[in-house]
Amino acid sequence: MNTGNQKIDERSLKRLAGVNPKLVKLIKTFAKSSVQKFIVTEGLRTPERQKQLVQAGASRTLNSKHLIGRAVDLAVVVDGEVRWDWPLYRILADDLKAHAARAGVKIIAGADWPRFKDGPHFELDKSE
Repeated sequence: MNTGNQKIDERSLKRLAGVNPKLVKLIKTFAKSSVQKFIVTEGLRTPERQKQLVQAGASRTLNSKHLIGRAVDLAVVVDGEVRWDWPLYRILADDLKAHAARAGVKIIAGADWPRFKDGPHFELDKSE
């Protein structure tokens, strides 16, 4: 497990292109303090990509915050492998929300949604 101070890899940085600068800064600073290693799997999406995800059952809306650069998906990495175990995403959500609160940024974690929990998803609150 990482002890913090991780760097965002180049692929993740590219996936942050077009994402709201406040959210980009939050993810970058979180990487420096997070005990979990993670990568950015998606940031800004095209309407075509969003439609594909809805058709595949990976999303339930064509009106995702990804379309306007206000959301990112993160994947937890353990021993060099992306892992999808739910407990890892609960920890990630709790840690990122705490980091955001310290930074004065309001975010919403998909892990907290009452239906269709989406552990990798994080978006800026509409007040941001």
